[in-house]
Amino acid sequence: MADARRWRRWLWLLLLPLLLLLADWWWPLPNPYSGRHFAQVVTAADGQPLRAFADDHGVWRYPISQQQVAPAYIEALLNYEDRHFYRHPGINPLAMGRAAWQWLRHGQIISGGSTLTMQVARLLEPRSRTVGGKLRQMARALQLEWHLSKAEILDLYLNLAPYGGNLEGVQAASYAYFGRPAADLSDGQAALLAVLPQAPSRWRPDRHPAAAIAARHKLLTRLQRFGIWSPERVAQADGEPLLSRSRLVPMLAPHLAEYLSRQHPEQATIVTTLDADLQQRLETLVSRHLRRFDLATSAAVMVVDNASGGVLAYVGAGRYGERRHSGYIDMVRAPRSPGSTLKPFIYGLAIDQGLIHSASLLADAPRPWASYNPGNFSGGYLGPISASEALQRSLNVPAVELIERLGPVWFEQQLANAGVKLKLLSQADAALALGAAGASLEQLVTLYSALSHEGLVVPLRYLPEAERGLPRPLLSAGSAWMVAEMLRTQRRPDHPFASAATGFVNRLAFKTGTSYGYRDAWALGSTPSYTLGVWLGRPDGSPIANATGATSAVPLLLQIERLLNDQRPLPPRPLAVTPVKVCWPLGRSVKQTAKPLCRQQRTGYSLRGLLPPTLRDPLSDGELQPQVWHDAAGRPLLQRCPGAVTATAVALWPLRMEGWRPAAERRTALLPQASCDRNVSAQPLLITHPAAGVHLVPPRHGRLQLQAELLGGQPPRQWYLDGELQAGDPPLLTLAPGDHQLLVVDPTGSSAVSAFTVGAPP
Repeated sequence: MADARRWRRWLWLLLLPLLLLLADWWWPLPNPYSGRHFAQVVTAADGQPLRAFADDHGVWRYPISQQQVAPAYIEALLNYEDRHFYRHPGINPLAMGRAAWQWLRHGQIISGGSTLTMQVARLLEPRSRTVGGKLRQMARALQLEWHLSKAEILDLYLNLAPYGGNLEGVQAASYAYFGRPAADLSDGQAALLAVLPQAPSRWRPDRHPAAAIAARHKLLTRLQRFGIWSPERVAQADGEPLLSRSRLVPMLAPHLAEYLSRQHPEQATIVTTLDADLQQRLETLVSRHLRRFDLATSAAVMVVDNASGGVLAYVGAGRYGERRHSGYIDMVRAPRSPGSTLKPFIYGLAIDQGLIHSASLLADAPRPWASYNPGNFSGGYLGPISASEALQRSLNVPAVELIERLGPVWFEQQLANAGVKLKLLSQADAALALGAAGASLEQLVTLYSALSHEGLVVPLRYLPEAERGLPRPLLSAGSAWMVAEMLRTQRRPDHPFASAATGFVNRLAFKTGTSYGYRDAWALGSTPSYTLGVWLGRPDGSPIANATGATSAVPLLLQIERLLNDQRPLPPRPLAVTPVKVCWPLGRSVKQTAKPLCRQQRTGYSLRGLLPPTLRDPLSDGELQPQVWHDAAGRPLLQRCPGAVTATAVALWPLRMEGWRPAAERRTALLPQASCDRNVSAQPLLITHPAAGVHLVPPRHGRLQLQAELLGGQPPRQWYLDGELQAGDPPLLTLAPGDHQLLVVDPTGSSAVSAFTVGAPP
């Protein structure tokens, strides 16, 4: 009989594991995340949330592991929910017995007997709080312990615990209630989140702060009683103020967050390169700046770290989400007319091609021979000007002539090869120098970063773990330094006095741009540590009266630059760049130019020791350094004239610049005015104003009046406007709207014609 009982016991011991295996197979553990999806959060580099996106069911749940949670939270949680978590097999018999005895004695639940594993079982498979439901929960807890490690069970709780409303998991609660990741929870915050899942509706800190503080105090008292935290630590945590407003909804860099969310839809947490503090301050700065403008005006800002290529700040619009302000449109990526912002790269490539150096003589004057004859923003011309000054003043004619010599198609291809593909409506032409293309703020900031990377265009990065793209060459290191130096030595509007008097060291090389019709205002700049850009305008493309890059975008750019406070030293001058002194108008070195031929001395920088001569224009007749012969009496003669005895060289300014030079430096004073046998002017006749092809805008009331201007010829000259003789030489013209033709004839029979238009802008 005893042997039979012994065999039955052994049989049960053998069958029990088999029965458990069959039960596990018949009643498998549910998939912990079946039907659940993690929400998505985009964070700054330090983990601070920028923007969060709920899952498909509107639940906020972000993946997290024990290693990503503040240790204080784990200590508070285990000592509140389950002190013996790491020692029991899923159920705690002592706790269960105590809870059952209290229930039997008092007729109600006094304390719970659930372990943390049992709570996870209830979260995975909610059941009624009956005896049967509790037994099923206990069985599931044993099953969890069988299949999963303690760390995996704890991670499940951290991700699935309820925290009020549609919040699940400690990471979502930490973001929502405190605006920070769970890794950065303070002791007081950790204690509150540890108790909150027990009564998420009654203890929500945003709705019931007093109840939440009381629950937190109860837990802190327990931590002190069991010696987990010191009395000083508990007192400090207990004294922490509690956030009592609505749940925090992070909304920094919303446009970038949307873009990255679309790019990485399956990634629950997207860590960016952004600096959350800088982003917040710039969004506030942009919002304040836009108060100067109407409600339809928006703005965009980018700041990039030169060392890493990481984007530190990204403001896609000034008023995100507001329909009246087109706040949903990301203006960082929107293609717009770049205005004059491409000019630095025209000058840089012209330096690399050996066309100019920083002190080269350029002409800011009408182009009567050309079909494309743009004027300057100011409406006038400055005549002879250095390359450096022309870039600083953003003059149109010099930039157009340089891009014509480079080739507009070649220039556009150089930008494309560097990774910046412009949006062209047709084949590139000279108007590209003034913004006849589409470019985004992101593209322009990418280009301007080359000024701090020795001419290399480095792709921007939004994700720190993203593989850094290979730099692409655009300018040589020497050319990039020279262009940056040109832009850096211009006077800043916030520092109107000379640096020699104030001691101010300008580290910002910046350029402005204004598109046609005041539709886009730009300011781009680079310091040793940062590249920054500003766009301001209306997303619908309508103009803003008198809103230029200098008046609208530069003030914001300078505020950002002062906020960044870059104190790094300026980059040293490359070995390929050397200081030079040149003579105008010929463009040669002072040392190699005879004194009579050196009308003006200019200082600048040369690349690889090259000193290209002054560029000639189609109006210049012959060389700029011709030989002038004299007879025995010293009278100037042409070389072929009889009696020529001696010859001397003279330096001539390009013909269309002569109107800006004193009489002693013009051809009439330096060259013979007659040939050997007949009195023929050696200087061609040219109408400089109104120049051929120009479009003149009349005043609102009355007709346009202007004084005609010319070069060359001999008086007295006769002027004809649309076939009618005009009084004066040159005459004062009164012009009605429409097409006009101006003709001038001198006594030698030489003539010049200018066809132009008066009317509203096309």
